[in-house]
Amino acid sequence: MPSLKAFRNRIRSVKSTQKITSAMKMVAAAKLRRAQEQAEAARPYAERMERMLGSLAASLAKSAGAPRLLAGTGKDQVQLLVVATSDRGLCGAFNSSIVRDARLMIRSLQRDGKTVKILCVGRKARTQLTRDYRSNIVETFEDVGRRRLSYDDAQKIADRVNAMFEAGEFDVCTIIYNRFTSAIKQTVTRQQLIPFAVPAEAGEAAAGGARAVYEYEPDEGEILSALLPRNLAVQIFRALLENNASEQGARMTAMDNATRNAGDMIDRLTLQYNRTRQAVITKELIEIISGADAV
Repeated sequence: MPSLKAFRNRIRSVKSTQKITSAMKMVAAAKLRRAQEQAEAARPYAERMERMLGSLAASLAKSAGAPRLLAGTGKDQVQLLVVATSDRGLCGAFNSSIVRDARLMIRSLQRDGKTVKILCVGRKARTQLTRDYRSNIVETFEDVGRRRLSYDDAQKIADRVNAMFEAGEFDVCTIIYNRFTSAIKQTVTRQQLIPFAVPAEAGEAAAGGARAVYEYEPDEGEILSALLPRNLAVQIFRALLENNASEQGARMTAMDNATRNAGDMIDRLTLQYNRTRQAVITKELIEIISGADAV
């Protein structure tokens, strides 16, 4: 049986851990509010920009003069996956759920004979994917938004993806991230970035002739050529904001659970300590009484 000193040391250690997890929970809760506001504020802009580009692109997707970011290369042999995770852990299943979905997609693409390249955003993506897919990783972006997430962070990633596409290094690009729903729920999301995926409702409206008639100055092709690169950065920025809110929510929940578990462990250890202490006192009393009787 452990000694009383061992129990005291263990209880002191668990209490120290509980203080750390409680502090991390409070910090994550404070960051979550700001991150959630940023993510929710970015959604309408990103979604409306996507719909507007969809209505423009629906009539040009099959034409010969369509921009490359819209038309693509005409192939899907080389796939680039942008796997967006965090740089730090202690956030529950936030990182592992993204990497798990990325692994499923990679295996599915490889079974179909596709070539897969991986661009990691966040240290955890690289760490977890290196063991099986080291040769597939082309670059890693770390410390993205370490102080505060900004549009410039997304622009750097978008510039790298666009440069790879212009150099003919891939045919299709997809980003995998966690969409924020609540502090206890995040949804793993796949979004095709290149070529631009025309929303289904825009394509149906164009096919049925039900969409409104607009005159553009300059023409649709020039507008798309200017807006599609910007939309790439906007969609990546939206994904990073969603990831940031999801990370803070997952960390707050994980640290809350850890704090509760530490409290339960302290209660159990305290009970065991008291029982052991009582047993020691009882044993000493028996020895004293037995010694007195012997005399």
